[in-house]
Amino acid sequence: MEVATEIFNQLGGRRFLVMTGAKNLIADTNSLSMHLPANKSGAKYLKIELTQSDDYTLTFQTKKTVAGKVTFPVVETCEGVYCDNLQEVFTSITGLYTSLR
Repeated sequence: MEVATEIFNQLGGRRFLVMTGAKNLIADTNSLSMHLPANKSGAKYLKIELTQSDDYTLTFQTKKTVAGKVTFPVVETCEGVYCDNLQEVFTSITGLYTSLR
């Protein structure tokens, strides 16, 4: 949970949740996942994973149901994102601002 907490803080903490409307956060050993509200990319889910290179991979996914089968295709993947760029990359992909600045 330590990694997920750090990712959450780097995104902006509670201000991030209020500004973006993200919810259902799930902490894993090396990642943080969440459900996203409607945004310009069409992504419904985001997973941010800490890599061995000490940077992050952001995977944006949507949900598709075809003939009763649910899949989660990847909308966009951003690799090699450093902590100081997390908010900027998130905003550029989703169009959702993480703070009032």
